[in-house]
This record gives sequence, structure tokens and C-alpha cells, in this order.
Amino acid sequence: MSSRETQAIHKTLSIGEVAERSGVAVSALRFYETRGLIHSRRNAGNQRRYSRDVLRLVSVIKVAQRIGIPLAEIHDALDALPEKRSPTAKDWRRLSDRWRDDLDERIDKLTKLRDQLDGCIGCGCLSLDICPLRNPDDVASRAGPGARLFDPR
Repeated sequence: MSSRETQAIHKTLSIGEVAERSGVAVSALRFYETRGLIHSRRNAGNQRRYSRDVLRLVSVIKVAQRIGIPLAEIHDALDALPEKRSPTAKDWRRLSDRWRDDLDERIDKLTKLRDQLDGCIGCGCLSLDICPLRNPDDVASRAGPGARLFDPR
């Protein structure tokens, strides 16, 4: 192994080091890699080696997941980065702006849900034809009369 190769290995991180430094399980890192969210290269012993910028990518992934962004959307956002590099502060602003409208909409829906929840206290029935939580605007009636499995999600 040349001196240059040795230096390159020392500048990379093993999957265990990434897991320890990021607080993310090794299994999650492997999962992220299979989904194309992060990338590694293999050394001569076929072990994963990650560039140090993967720590920032993992942080972005975890923050995005925490706020409810699906992995597919995280993948698309990261793919939009130039040269598949880790995000800069400017990139993060662009990524977060991309998700802001969706978050605002979800916050609005959750606030309405919370406010309507009071109407169920003491009701006990969760009536399918009038319940604003289980069947808002009686959308189940559009499918015709009779019982049916119904989940408005």
C-alpha cells in the first residue's frame, strides 16, 4: 500500500466510527446506503470506508426524519446537491425551504385535529357520519350505504 493510500484511509471513517460519532446505529447507516442517501467505498479488505462529510449528511437525514420528511423526499433533496457533496449552510437553507410548506400544512392539520379532539370527550361513539376526526365532511358516504373499512389517511 502506498503512502498516499494510507493517508486516504486515515482520512476516512469506518462504519463503526460513523455510528459512534453520529449516534446512528450501524444497521441504519447500512440502510441509508442501500437507499442511496449516503455512499461509501470499499477498502482492500472489502470494509466500508466513509468520507468525513458523511457525518454532516447523516445529521441532515436525522433532522429531516425527525420533522417527518419521508426518506424518498430526503433522497431527492440530497440528490439535488451539486457533486453529491454534504450540504453547506446555504444548501441547508434551500433544503429547509423546500420542506417548509409541507411542514406548515402538517402543523395546520395537527392544530385543527387537536382543537377538534375536545368534541370527542364524553361522546364515546366516534360516529362515522358526524365525526370530524374519523370521517371529516362525511366522505365515507360517497362510497354508498353500508359498513366499510374506512381510514381517511
